[in-house]
Amino acid sequence: MITRLLVANRGEIARRVFRTCRELGVETVAVFSDADARAPHVAEADAAVRLPGTRPADTYLAIDRIVAACRASGADAVHPGYGFLSESADFARAVLEAGLVWVGPPPEAVAAMGSKVTAKRLMAEAGVPVLPSWTAGADLPLGAVPGEDDGEPAYPLLVKASAGGGGRGMRVVRSPADLAAQVESARREAEAAFGDGTVFVEPLLEGARHVEVQVLADTHGTVWALGERECSIQRRHQKVVEECPSPGIGDGVRESLRAAAVRAARAIGYVGAGTVEFLVKGERVAFLEMNTRLQVEHPVTELVYGVDLVRLQIEIAEGSALPESPPGPRGHAVEARLYAEDRDHLPQTGVLAHVEIPGHGVRVDSGVEPGSVVPPYYDAMLAKVIAHGATRGEAVRKLAAALRRARLHGVTTNRDLLVAVLDHPAFRAGDTHIGFLDEHRGTLLPADPPGPPPLAVLAAALAGAAANRRDARVLASLPGGWRNVRSQPRTARFEEAETVYDPLPDGVAVVSAEPELVVLEADGVRRAFQVARHGGRVYVDSGGVHAELTPLARLPEPVERAAPGSLLAPMPGGVLRVEVKEGQRVGKGQAVLVLEAMKMEHRITAPAAGIVSALRVGTGDQVEAGAVLAIIDEENT
Repeated sequence: MITRLLVANRGEIARRVFRTCRELGVETVAVFSDADARAPHVAEADAAVRLPGTRPADTYLAIDRIVAACRASGADAVHPGYGFLSESADFARAVLEAGLVWVGPPPEAVAAMGSKVTAKRLMAEAGVPVLPSWTAGADLPLGAVPGEDDGEPAYPLLVKASAGGGGRGMRVVRSPADLAAQVESARREAEAAFGDGTVFVEPLLEGARHVEVQVLADTHGTVWALGERECSIQRRHQKVVEECPSPGIGDGVRESLRAAAVRAARAIGYVGAGTVEFLVKGERVAFLEMNTRLQVEHPVTELVYGVDLVRLQIEIAEGSALPESPPGPRGHAVEARLYAEDRDHLPQTGVLAHVEIPGHGVRVDSGVEPGSVVPPYYDAMLAKVIAHGATRGEAVRKLAAALRRARLHGVTTNRDLLVAVLDHPAFRAGDTHIGFLDEHRGTLLPADPPGPPPLAVLAAALAGAAANRRDARVLASLPGGWRNVRSQPRTARFEEAETVYDPLPDGVAVVSAEPELVVLEADGVRRAFQVARHGGRVYVDSGGVHAELTPLARLPEPVERAAPGSLLAPMPGGVLRVEVKEGQRVGKGQAVLVLEAMKMEHRITAPAAGIVSALRVGTGDQVEAGAVLAIIDEENT
């Protein structure tokens, strides 16, 4: 029996495993980097061990340090979570060699699926359908990729990292001229993320669905195929919305997927929880990869099948046998991944001043709490929000409502995109595929974000006046801004908008106005607005209405402004590569430099044709968000 379990991970998945451990009476141990010293998963564990440093290579990827943490804490078992070392056969071996229980598959199974190139060969031998592929740098003649039938180039192609996952080391190639550069870029990113720069190329099935099957296997020969999940809503080849079951496949395809997944698990002697991923286009099914770990999206399977996959992982590791047949499904579940990122999917950092996600019957698996810091070193996911319903429509409606009502202050998130996806007619109809976000980009979010709603700005002004009255040190009985002879209306000014709040706009009445809550009645409809202040910003929330405002100072300090043509860092990160020189002419859209942040490469491109008049950074430099990277003097046309 496991008595004390160390989770070799951080954030949301560590807290998720701890929750089940508490129910089982198993003591818990956390590990943490210096960047995570005050993280919620550290506080929740029974014991915690510091891994000095901030970079993943020195902390959550350091096998020797984590094994030493097990010895120091007296842990007798290790759960790897997902990401980091969860699919490292070397880590699994090190845990077992240390005499610990490994809550995961055998190292041999991890190694077999750890290389996607090897995995595809093994799956083909086991009778699992696969796509043709070519290994970059070996049998792949760059620029002359053979087609499936006639030897002609078969574009578009997808370059993929052989190791790891999460969309890292993946590139879409639509032209032979771009292949060599994209292969090299994918190699660099894969090497940085996984320590293995091996990549391969396969046809890109545009319009296909991404469907995966949850498998669970014990040491007694029983293998479950516990339903399938649809994971087609993706950006940067990373999933953002998942659901169970898939809304767009028939019973025949569903049975083919389950049979193929069981064959895959049996072919490698799999034990524990894992996921076999496929592309599905019409009746065609093609193996993508097998993730030898728990998946981020496992909650949708848990809600539909009424199981605790972490509990089953632990019981299997202790030698327990699964029942002969898995439980049957009940209803539908949908999950949305809430990320700290902007409208261009660029990760954001900062302090999450407030997070509150209400919703009846909605599950929230979160790695953060109010005051948590979102650091630049790790994945930017804040939480997973999951809803279950008797029907797909009910589950989607619950999830969209919970996200609309969420109060998220301090860090920019992808909440608006998630709600737009869940509300989109094509999604509601189940018409999803891996290119969904690209196809519907123009109808999901407006190109130019709208300004803050006028009533929200008015509520911020009234709450501010109420706060001034509350905090007044003299003449506190007088109304804020009182004059015995009024000459001007009372106005509140923010960077984003301004409003007159005395006199009130026509058709608007104040029901109540307190520093944190303002109730307005407009044209006969009463609405409550919650108002909060964090770090010089004002946040207003009312159901699906959200506004973030910056009050303007009465006597503003002079600020340094960037020179025209400045390229600013969109996030903190390291300069991976500089592509140009000072004095060089560049065209619109040409790469100027490449930033590496949160384990991803981000190309910084010229907004217009011109001359590079200044380069402010060099390769290897660390920069903060908003730093001037280069200046381009635009050409007059």
